[in-house]
Amino acid sequence: MDRRKGVVSLGGNPMTLVGPELKPGDPAPAFSVVDADLRPVGLGDLGSGVRLLSVVPSLDTPVCELQTKRFHEAAAALPEGVAIATISMDLPFAQKRFCATHGIDRIRVLSDYKEASFGLAYGVLIEEVRLLARALFVIDPADVIRYVEIVPEVGTHPDYDRALAAVRSLAG
Repeated sequence: MDRRKGVVSLGGNPMTLVGPELKPGDPAPAFSVVDADLRPVGLGDLGSGVRLLSVVPSLDTPVCELQTKRFHEAAAALPEGVAIATISMDLPFAQKRFCATHGIDRIRVLSDYKEASFGLAYGVLIEEVRLLARALFVIDPADVIRYVEIVPEVGTHPDYDRALAAVRSLAG
């Protein structure tokens, strides 16, 4: 398995990402995560249109919370058929509570806690802390990655506008 040191840092400390470095034009890898009811969810379960995968380390942190809320709000204005999923290593029970507390119901919130299948397939598993790096992936209807952002410092925000522009350009 590929290991890439220093692509991201956590609190200024360089971390190691495990898995491949995915780029626009690459096929979107298969993965298996679980939903709030512990049901398995893969890429195909997110629909056949444009999909935005918003990856966060933990919903219990301010930046992750804001990132999830931002894409939840954006979902209402996106063309029909666009699916957004937030993926983290948080336990499904904590994710369910988070969604209920914050009224998150327009996007899927999924957990990679069991096997780190998503993190390993998309190259965003942080080896040292077994969390996912903050990242965004936009996947087209043909299951090809069209936009990738791995945020260099895990505690900072991604470029929301660029990711949403990529979604709109594909959806519409």
